Amino acid sequence: MKSCLVVDDSRVVRKVARKILEELNFTCSEAEDGKQAMEACAASMPDAILLDWNMPVMTGIEFLRRLRKMSGGQTPKVVFCTTENDLAHIQEALSAGANEYIMKPFDSEIIQTKFQQVGLL
Repeated sequence: MKSCLVVDDSRVVRKVARKILEELNFTCSEAEDGKQAMEACAASMPDAILLDWNMPVMTGIEFLRRLRKMSGGQTPKVVFCTTENDLAHIQEALSAGANEYIMKPFDSEIIQTKFQQVGLL
């Protein structure tokens, strides 16, 4: 089974994403900010990361930049999942190392499609 770390400061979003991902046969762990996500990745690097942009402590883009510099940090497929939908944010995310980009709100079909596009399914 592949693993996915869901990083979002909203407990509801984490819960919804977790349910969808578990239905797609992922084992899931959660983090509510970038700092918790860094700690989780240092302990065990996931196959996939579903990442929010706007969070307290450490934003999604800060987390992504640090992740990609970590040992093994190039491995996870990172899919941003955010309300930030302007071209500048999307380009910044992709240039920082994101593999894909999903707009909130999302559903099972959107996550499944994006995870297929990046080779996770």
